[in-house]
Amino acid sequence: MQILNVHSRDYTTDRSTLGNLVGQLSSEHDQVWPYQVWPAMRFDKGLVVGASGGHGPIRYDVEEYFPNEKLVFRFTGPKGFDGVHYLEITSKDEQTTTLTHTIDMRIHSSALILWPLIYRPLHDALIEDALTRVDMALGNEPRIRPWSVWVKFLRFFASGKAPTQGRLKRAK
Repeated sequence: MQILNVHSRDYTTDRSTLGNLVGQLSSEHDQVWPYQVWPAMRFDKGLVVGASGGHGPIRYDVEEYFPNEKLVFRFTGPKGFDGVHYLEITSKDEQTTTLTHTIDMRIHSSALILWPLIYRPLHDALIEDALTRVDMALGNEPRIRPWSVWVKFLRFFASGKAPTQGRLKRAK
């Protein structure tokens, strides 16, 4: 089954500023990834082509990286995820830049059940939290998308702790 999952948000900033934020992914200065409430993104060599890593059970390699334009990851796990996910930075006009996260993959075997029931809802919530962190890093009012009841249940089931709505902290 083919999966195309897209999340996008516009920001009042330039490509370079947004590109610098994306370039901090998985570093100690990361202002994008919501590591406070989701498994941290880590790579064995940092954010460079050929690095291997991921977050939680999701594994991937950095396949392409064009600063201020595009960052492509190729899935290596879990089993049944064949494809890529990527971040793209595009300019709408001189004052508006768009950050888009796309998953483009084929799923098979157990992923046919796990993607719609578990991975997709958690992924969607995580990416929306990351886009909100970009708002905060740019000094904007955060546009927080509330977690669904299902995401709250999955997180409770996995951790045994009740999820809190005050989950994102302003980037420092």
